[in-house]
Amino acid sequence: LAMSRELRVNGELFTLTYGSLVAQLLEDFENHDEVNKQLEKIGHNMGVRMVDDFVAHRNTERCGNFKESCTTLAKDGFRMFLGVSATIGQWNEEETECVLGLEENPLIAFVELPEEHKELSYSSVYCGAVRGALEVIQYRTEVTIQKDPLKGDNITEIKIRLVEVMEDQPPPEEDD
Repeated sequence: LAMSRELRVNGELFTLTYGSLVAQLLEDFENHDEVNKQLEKIGHNMGVRMVDDFVAHRNTERCGNFKESCTTLAKDGFRMFLGVSATIGQWNEEETECVLGLEENPLIAFVELPEEHKELSYSSVYCGAVRGALEVIQYRTEVTIQKDPLKGDNITEIKIRLVEVMEDQPPPEEDD
């Protein structure tokens, strides 16, 4: 119970502070494309760190393939870090593309995009987080927002496309 309450508080805190971050980026860059890139970059850095935290708190085996990794990310990762469940589906025949769906997107709970910011991809931090998390476990991907409730859709959908399975490489040696 304490863990779920902590996750809910962390998710709500993230939602509120994220809005302030987006507002500051809009003020700093004034260019929606650059703000979208910055949000994706921030998400990537978060995703890279979240994998370590996820592994430390879960006693799970390493996922065997891309499909298992995406499923674990959607079902367990989103619940652990945002307190919401995501769905995964719409796999292509080769199982190299899928869609992650969020019926409840905590980032947009208190948000309305004014017309002058219609080019903003407010939830692109998710794209970066998914890309960063999958990169850590050796999957180079392209991740894009496919549907966005802030632009009239009824669900947030994120398309994930496998670009390359990277080879395991030992960490670089540290210089003394």
